[in-house]
Amino acid sequence: MKKKIFTLEEIKRKLERYCVYQDRCHKEIETKLFEYNLIPEAKEHVLLHLLEHNFLNEERFSKSFARGKFRIKKWGKERIIRELTLRDISPYNIKSALKEIDTETYISHLKELIEKKNQALQSKEPVFFKRKKKLFDYAKYKGYETSLILEILSNYE
Repeated sequence: MKKKIFTLEEIKRKLERYCVYQDRCHKEIETKLFEYNLIPEAKEHVLLHLLEHNFLNEERFSKSFARGKFRIKKWGKERIIRELTLRDISPYNIKSALKEIDTETYISHLKELIEKKNQALQSKEPVFFKRKKKLFDYAKYKGYETSLILEILSNYE
């Protein structure tokens, strides 16, 4: 099957729509550009265009990513940091993204997660230590800090 060939302007418009639909990071755009088999100069030209017209903004991406993953998927800070690092986001932008998460809300989300998981396990896991370990592992998987998890689990007896 033959691949369709696009002009540079068509690629710019396609990537503009791609960025408008949802905030994107540089790595996602570079992956998308790779699909078009552009020469390096053309890739730089398109990237520069997206940056100049504010379609591509790493700080905005990291903040919306952190807010969304925390609010919707209930991820902890460690998981958000890991995912942003995988997307080659700078430490400065990661730090500013984590400021978007309110501390009180963060702790209440963790308490809710642990309580919900505890209710799901209660009837099936009679051994207390096993249940506590499962709750810890679940919260750790979600990306919450060990000290915070242990503090909350210490209230479960």
